[in-house]
Amino acid sequence: MTSVSLLIDGQWCPGLGNATFTRNNPLSGEVVSQVAASSLEDVTRTAEAAQRAFETWAQVGPGERRAKLNKAADLMEARRQAFVDAMVDETGATPGWAGFNVSVAANVLRESAALTTQIQGDVIPSNVPGNLAMGVRVPCGVVVGIAPWNAPIILGTRAIAGPLACGNSVILKASEMCPRTHALIGEVLDEAGLGAGVVNVIHNDPEQAAEVVSALIEHPAVRRINFTGSTHVGRIIAEQAARHLKPVLLELGGKAPFLVLDDADIDAAVEAAAFGAFFNQGQICMSTERLIVDEAVADEFAEKLAAKAKALRAGDPRDDSNALGTLVTAASGDKLNDLIDDATGKGARLASGGKAEGVVMQPTLLDGVTSDMRLYSEESFGPLVAMIRVKGEEEAIRIANDSEYGLSGAVFTRDSARGLRVAGQVVTGICHINAPTVHDEPQMPFGGVKSSGYGRFGGKAVIEEFTDLRWMTLQNGPRQYPI
Repeated sequence: MTSVSLLIDGQWCPGLGNATFTRNNPLSGEVVSQVAASSLEDVTRTAEAAQRAFETWAQVGPGERRAKLNKAADLMEARRQAFVDAMVDETGATPGWAGFNVSVAANVLRESAALTTQIQGDVIPSNVPGNLAMGVRVPCGVVVGIAPWNAPIILGTRAIAGPLACGNSVILKASEMCPRTHALIGEVLDEAGLGAGVVNVIHNDPEQAAEVVSALIEHPAVRRINFTGSTHVGRIIAEQAARHLKPVLLELGGKAPFLVLDDADIDAAVEAAAFGAFFNQGQICMSTERLIVDEAVADEFAEKLAAKAKALRAGDPRDDSNALGTLVTAASGDKLNDLIDDATGKGARLASGGKAEGVVMQPTLLDGVTSDMRLYSEESFGPLVAMIRVKGEEEAIRIANDSEYGLSGAVFTRDSARGLRVAGQVVTGICHINAPTVHDEPQMPFGGVKSSGYGRFGGKAVIEEFTDLRWMTLQNGPRQYPI
């Protein structure tokens, strides 16, 4: 068991009330982290520390900010095993997925470091003689990042790296499901020497999550919030932030469509679908949830995907023979089992897999899913994928867009022009042609539409999200006034 403290104003410390909570290993039930729980007073002192630090960090030059973020990336990679152990123990992920998280997160830091000299403005022609008018991008202030457990190193780092590059101080509100993993992000940034209070990490008892998040949003020092998680919670955060006129970046749920057209390379589509639907037990916001397959190739596709699924195993993530790890909680399995019961009771066919047993669920394909089944519209967030048979391209597009969500999508066809045409009609923030729905790179604009949220992480998109655009002028000569 590892003890996890709060990082406030450059100090690792307990909460003011010395309250703690625990995180258990999903498979064994063993306590793996004992965690300091923030009180509302801790939230206040964290926000105040971040505000003090902002006044200094905002004045640090781009070269120094870049060097420190790059140093943090090196430190993260040097501590790879600690990150992997924490993530496997707390979330049930495989070591391979955890190691991939470290690599991508380190590159998120490096990409953010590269942005420090890309924060640029404009000289704008003015109608006033002798007036130099400029649009200047400036840091916005204290940024709260609220990150989830499913790709915790990537998403925890993403929540704060871009804001730091833009000259803001940050508070990472860690997930209760992976507190040690998220604390390690704070450790490497702290060791990189950004300065006391520039990076803060707080944890909360799961029962107090709502009041801690509310207190963070309401604090006057906090100027921006970003949240990655469920659409339900995202709506609550957006409503609270709106009352305080604070911008929010939301990356929320998904129901990713994967279109297999009648001219698709079926073998390539099967490989991509299996990865997109089952990797990390389908617990990724971009995971393939809906296989929308032309009836001309549906039998072949279903047979080959079922065979692929049966060759993949879920279970103890430290057993190399298990490619998929476990679910994060038994409650996730209960929800997935309910979706299976509902769909099979209404005529869907179980082509592979089956019900979860505790936190272990084998990759499951349900063929013949229709709109009257819950699985058609509800996000499953597990290794359970729905196959929907359609007649032709037009119906495939219609079904793909028949969802409240719009995060990621994919289209498989041998005709590139057709792929671009169809992808252009799929209403998602991200769409890949002949590639899986699960794909992320630090320099790419990442985010969704509709109930999948708004705003974009990644690359230069974060500059607009985490800076304010100021109009500034310099009068270089005499000016005439009407009075």
